[in-house]
Amino acid sequence: MNPRIQDWRNQRVWVIGASSGIGAETARLLLQKGARVMLSARRLEQLLLVTDAVRQSATTDHPAGQALTSVVDVTEHATVLAARDAMLAAWGGIDLVLVVAGSYNEMRADQFDLAAARSLVNLNVMGVFNCLDAVLPTLLAQGSGAIGLVSSVAGFRGLPKALIYGPTKAAVINLAECLYLDLRPRGIGVSLINPGFVDTPLTANNDFSMPGLMSAADAAAEIVRGLERGQFHIHFPRSFTNWLRLARLLPYSLYFWLIHKGTGL
Repeated sequence: MNPRIQDWRNQRVWVIGASSGIGAETARLLLQKGARVMLSARRLEQLLLVTDAVRQSATTDHPAGQALTSVVDVTEHATVLAARDAMLAAWGGIDLVLVVAGSYNEMRADQFDLAAARSLVNLNVMGVFNCLDAVLPTLLAQGSGAIGLVSSVAGFRGLPKALIYGPTKAAVINLAECLYLDLRPRGIGVSLINPGFVDTPLTANNDFSMPGLMSAADAAAEIVRGLERGQFHIHFPRSFTNWLRLARLLPYSLYFWLIHKGTGL
């Protein structure tokens, strides 16, 4: 559904949310494959740890790609624009932007917190819009490039403890579908990335069983493989995510019963 990527060498990639977890491992893997990667996040010291580790592991036969770092808070529009400008000044264009930045908190109806809800919507939804505002004019002017948005299987249907997180991810899923319809005819690829449970700082405090839990490095490999294949929907681990995709087709009465039985909530 998107152009395949045969060779990452010299591809100009912007990974937004690259300081830890899936974003850091994806940036690390792309650098190892020879891509030019702009790593952005709020914590500069974490970004430098990623780039230093890649440089130390590089060899003459397998040199690392060029790395740039920029401090970005996706909820602060000006920081996103400044990083975009730095990338264009250095490399003259953007071949791929991966919006990984986001957060998670548990919430149920009897714990509803409006301030926490606003904060999560601002980060997980408005933060994505801030990134789109920064890159869409460049991609449209180029008539090429691609966007990858990281959502979550929690956006497929309502789940316990995901009162705010789930709706924010459902919004990103819908957004990616709309973007594909608008941008693919203009020569721009769009990928929707829906991880299941990944071992990251965001999931470390979960107090429930996480089926199919995988490492951030394995998640990054799945993302890169999906991009190379030109996939629109990149989801993993499929042994878990395919069941949730199937659950989207169930009538509400059966779906709610299964979720209650499966989670005890």
